[in-house]
Amino acid sequence: MVGFEYSDDSGVYKLDSTLMGMPKIQNFEDMLMIQSVDFITPVVDDPYIYGQIAAANALSDIFAMGAEAKVALNLLMWDKTHIDHKILGEILRGGMSKLNEANCTLLGGHSIVDVEQKYGLCVTGFAKKIWRNNTPRIGDVLVLSKPIGSGVITTGLKNGKIAIREAKECINTMTMLNLEAMRIAKEFDIHAATDITGFGLIGHLLEMCSEVAFELWGDRVSQFSGVDNLLSLGVFAGGSKANFEYFKDRVSDEFNGDSKIFYDAQTSGGIVFALCKEDAGQLLDKLRHAGYEHASIIGAFIDPKEDNKKRIFLR
Repeated sequence: MVGFEYSDDSGVYKLDSTLMGMPKIQNFEDMLMIQSVDFITPVVDDPYIYGQIAAANALSDIFAMGAEAKVALNLLMWDKTHIDHKILGEILRGGMSKLNEANCTLLGGHSIVDVEQKYGLCVTGFAKKIWRNNTPRIGDVLVLSKPIGSGVITTGLKNGKIAIREAKECINTMTMLNLEAMRIAKEFDIHAATDITGFGLIGHLLEMCSEVAFELWGDRVSQFSGVDNLLSLGVFAGGSKANFEYFKDRVSDEFNGDSKIFYDAQTSGGIVFALCKEDAGQLLDKLRHAGYEHASIIGAFIDPKEDNKKRIFLR
């Protein structure tokens, strides 16, 4: 049902027992299988927390489609030169803790020796109904479940520009699953959704704007504390710089501040939910009550101008 044509967060396959040579099975027909894969290099020094972040990041693609994650496979590229078996075990233990939290079963996995450490998951989920990323309606507003700025914070950690204690808020948020956010959002009529990861907020918003444009209210987007100071010091990851160069021509930038933050590549970022403005406040309240305390309403989808290639209007 969904492949790679429109940059959705996961692929979707409709299960049909007769096509699979099986007799019809009750509650099996019309079930959708949702599948995705993701792995990352370390973003923190602690191997257990790195494993948690990598797993939360991979699971988020399933949640962004409105599905429950059910089974997973480990993907491990082992930097044998710098990481011993004890550290490796901590990475896998961290990932397992997030799978257990999501009630997702680990079936196995695969590992190879590599020159740079990488870890992640191939995840399969199931749902009766899914959310696409490119189906918002004009007039919808967008609710974001987590702050942005994790790319700036983790780059600052790597460059010694910020102490680990100053990054705790960001680290705790990256380990936080989007599972409960998805479950809360399913109580509402969600028209589109996606999670914010490597392409930054702007990049993923542009993926949503196939038929509409978006007015981004920059001052309302929550960001991690310390981000502005790090940006002023020139802390900005290479991937985020690439996002800026690639996407900037599709953005009308009237923001009174440093707009680079909106291009910042995220790891285990939040999910954005498009829904009618009448319901957005209630969704926001429920997200904050459930622990997504920095959830925010960040803008609205608008009618695009036919003669204008700009799709994001940053105010």
